[in-house]
Amino acid sequence: MTNKSIKVGILGASGYTGSELIRLILKHPNLNLEFAAANNNAGQKLNEIFPYLYGTNDIMLKKWEDLNWNSIDVIFSCLPHGIFHQIFLELPKDKLIIDLSADFRLVDSRHYSEWYNFEHKSKDYLNKFVYGLTELNREKIKNTNLISCPGCYPTATLLGLYPLIKGGFADTESIVINAKSGVSGAGRNLKRDLLFPEVSESIRPYSAVGHRHIPEIEQQIEEYANNPQNALNQKAVINFIPHLVPMNRGELVVTHINLKKQIDINGLYDLFNSYYNKEGFIQVLQDGVLPNTVNVRGTNNCQISICPSRIKDSVVIISSIDNLIKGSSGQAIQNMNLNLGLGEEIGLSHISLFP
Repeated sequence: MTNKSIKVGILGASGYTGSELIRLILKHPNLNLEFAAANNNAGQKLNEIFPYLYGTNDIMLKKWEDLNWNSIDVIFSCLPHGIFHQIFLELPKDKLIIDLSADFRLVDSRHYSEWYNFEHKSKDYLNKFVYGLTELNREKIKNTNLISCPGCYPTATLLGLYPLIKGGFADTESIVINAKSGVSGAGRNLKRDLLFPEVSESIRPYSAVGHRHIPEIEQQIEEYANNPQNALNQKAVINFIPHLVPMNRGELVVTHINLKKQIDINGLYDLFNSYYNKEGFIQVLQDGVLPNTVNVRGTNNCQISICPSRIKDSVVIISSIDNLIKGSSGQAIQNMNLNLGLGEEIGLSHISLFP
């Protein structure tokens, strides 16, 4: 299939996630962008709302209701949370559908009422969408046409936690996550608290008593923990506190884990390398090297560092990603590549933008 031309369409193309996805699609050797929808900007050209695209693409944005679904192979949805689940039932189900919002990440529909403040309109499909954290769910991603991409915070957090959880080392009921993200993670809508004078020269926590990524992270931790090698019915309880930092993109997650059984630093490196040493987009750092958002900026990479803790029987894991690529649009392309039998790295082999 590597020589095949694949036709794709994007819903919600006018946000940062949509913009990044368009940039990646235009440089992908197998993809042709057939349409882009953004109802609030319908009638404008892509290069009018994204001037950096001038000279590369002159597609006219349309309303999603006016699109010809028969002309494409893959549908990407970059719509804000709470919209895609309402229109999903009207889409053709014979296409590869990849959703970048939270609308199909959670299995329990009650979580949407509690954490996202909406009643889910496509409940029967929640169990049919596959969670698209590529490195941890390949077989299921290969064998579905419905993929829900993880959030950016869950991506960085879960990649850092997975070896410890899968190996039965982590106490899943006492995990503390301190996360920091660039402002693009908050979306492209005009909000007073995201204006430059409000954000510049400041770092601030938000949603400290309950961020909506909590049920997603806990759901996946429980799935990874409850396997034949470990005791069943382990529960996940996390403290998750995100922070907004004055930069455009990038994400750094520091996770504190209490250990259920002893393992030294060399054993930890062996454990992480046993899971990730063949992963092209995951780099387990050693020799005291720590993740830094500038080292993954503009890439689909995740850097992970293992830090011995001064607190007995605990460890600190630090992970960093570009929230718009590995945390969003790049992971969507990686999932598409995997599902369609392409090399996962196609269109994603970028070296970090430095400085």
